[in-house]
Amino acid sequence: MTKGGEAGEVARLLSYIALLAVSAGLFLEARTIPTSRFEVLGAGAFPMLVHGVLILLLLSAIVGSIRMLPVDAYGRFVAQIGRWAHARRLVFVVFGCLGVYLFTMPVIGYPIATFAFLLVLQITFAPKTRKAIAIAIALALIFSFGLNWLFAEVFNVFLPRGR
Repeated sequence: MTKGGEAGEVARLLSYIALLAVSAGLFLEARTIPTSRFEVLGAGAFPMLVHGVLILLLLSAIVGSIRMLPVDAYGRFVAQIGRWAHARRLVFVVFGCLGVYLFTMPVIGYPIATFAFLLVLQITFAPKTRKAIAIAIALALIFSFGLNWLFAEVFNVFLPRGR
């Protein structure tokens, strides 16, 4: 395995471990879903089945990754983590924006939070021309205020309005 392949495999192993933790948490959370007296298995049976299978698959993938990697691959990965993070900085920008979006939506409401989220991301990634900025503004308006109107008026479903 090449050194670049080792770094990717270590990153994959770390993602397997993170997914395992999330899946185990969701499995435990599914156990707390209230059950009605009309259900034989209970409301949490299907999510528990899905996450149980996912846990087994992830454990298998973790064992396979650990067996493939030489011991010194972890040290090389730690040494390259700065370069790895720099190469993927735009991914971190997207996740940062998503975190801010999810945090602010209950406070300022769906239309405004979505408009700001989409506008910031589109302006970050699109070319900096007048036409691209105009298209970004139009798309942000349509997918924020337009979808809010569609859900409220057509489907009679109200998206978060904020405080």
